[in-house]
Amino acid sequence: MSYESAILILFVIASMVAMATRHLNLPYTIALMGVGLILGSLHLLNPPHLTQALLYTVFLPPLIFEAAIHLSASSMQKDILPITTLVIPGVILSTLVTAAVMIPVSQHFTQLDTITWPLGILFGAAVAATDPVAVVAIFKRLGIPTRLRLLIESESLLNDGTSIVVFILALHYIQGDIGTPRETVIDFFRIVGFGLLTGMIVGLLTAFAMRQLDDAMVTITLSTVAAYGSFLIADKMGVSGVMSTVAAGLIVGNKGLSQTLFPSIRISTETFWEYIAFAMNSLIFLLMGFAINLQLLWELWPIVLIAYISVLVARFFIVHFTWLLFYPSKLHFPYRWNIVLAWGGLRGALSMVLALSIPESLGFKDVIVTLVFGVVLLSIFLQGLSMTPLMRLLKLVSPVSALKEYELLKTQISLLQDTLDEIEHLKKRRMIHAKSANNLKEEFNKELQELNTKLDELKPDEEAMLSEEVLRAKRRILMEQKNTLLEMYQNGTISFEANHELMTQIDAKLLELENAGI
Repeated sequence: MSYESAILILFVIASMVAMATRHLNLPYTIALMGVGLILGSLHLLNPPHLTQALLYTVFLPPLIFEAAIHLSASSMQKDILPITTLVIPGVILSTLVTAAVMIPVSQHFTQLDTITWPLGILFGAAVAATDPVAVVAIFKRLGIPTRLRLLIESESLLNDGTSIVVFILALHYIQGDIGTPRETVIDFFRIVGFGLLTGMIVGLLTAFAMRQLDDAMVTITLSTVAAYGSFLIADKMGVSGVMSTVAAGLIVGNKGLSQTLFPSIRISTETFWEYIAFAMNSLIFLLMGFAINLQLLWELWPIVLIAYISVLVARFFIVHFTWLLFYPSKLHFPYRWNIVLAWGGLRGALSMVLALSIPESLGFKDVIVTLVFGVVLLSIFLQGLSMTPLMRLLKLVSPVSALKEYELLKTQISLLQDTLDEIEHLKKRRMIHAKSANNLKEEFNKELQELNTKLDELKPDEEAMLSEEVLRAKRRILMEQKNTLLEMYQNGTISFEANHELMTQIDAKLLELENAGI
């Protein structure tokens, strides 16, 4: 069977799995990997093999870009310090802690001396990056606190670049190509820094062009060029392609798509990238199932289990270290978030990319690849399937998830009321004829009556409804206070000091509301 036929069949399988998971209420990506494992063990298909070149040039750029364009730069900026802590020192410490736990434990329980410090650090770097695709989908469905979801999404997006750089430096050390510690530190910041700079330039140019366009197809094409172009340019320059694509995606999303001439262009572009993410994730998780050598995995299961435990220990250590670091500041977050941040740090595609990129000339490649694949497998199945019960146990599921239909009906009714008020306003100003206004009002009143009937028939949980409405009302009042303060400062009514102090107090209250569930 040709690769083209195999890919077509995989898309059919992915569609069937997507429909099945909706009915079974299972995470889509977890189900995909499970199906891939079954098909791979049966040898029914001969799909393309996952290689470093395939994953780098085809899969990674669009997946990273799609995640980046949907992140709010202003929201990230509020938590930039804890995110940065998790992304740079967190990844480095995670690599070292993983190796420090894995090496002595594996040697004690398996009597194997093959897992040396260089090998342990290489493995630790490969699994340092988180890839919570399945977990984020669960978060969206259950409606967990927005700030917690942002922390996990932002960290997973940015730590890819750090883990790649640490992995490359560890590989160079093993191959004897690394310089002094000072040169290593300089190389690290050069690769990350120039990668971000490259992406910023590509992103700014693309965003500027997007704001001048009135054609959805051209906008989509430009965004595709930005996604792959930022990655390839940085990679050719010897700097971080991942960081470059992250920067390009953030700028295109926040400065380009959000400011396009027509909303229809933004909607079309975002829909295109949502589909690309769906297609790429479908293929990559199915192919990951095909790529895992179950026989070798079974032979090395004691070391795989030890490796997985070492990764979990490192993850919990880093997350708790970050929590303690920011506990005295206004950037602190509830302790129970620690468990979700740690347990939700699934390993995925990037870890497999790094393992597969180890040169064949190094005799330990098969061991590292098997260990990484085993950790990814356990991570996706054990952590992914247990996230929903864990969040319910920790009471992090927002009542919004249970009140979705109620909220939608309320919003639709509010919009229709505004529409009727606008029609009356236009009628009074003689902008439209009275008969036209009456016809429009009759049409919208009929729709309003139907929505009100549906709303009356709903029986939402009153306690959850009232709690959610109070939280939202508080947030709206605080945002209005911020706008009023800004206006008072701009027209000279209050001083800079008063404005700054009061703004800080309001921001602290908003942060408390976000931690509470909004």
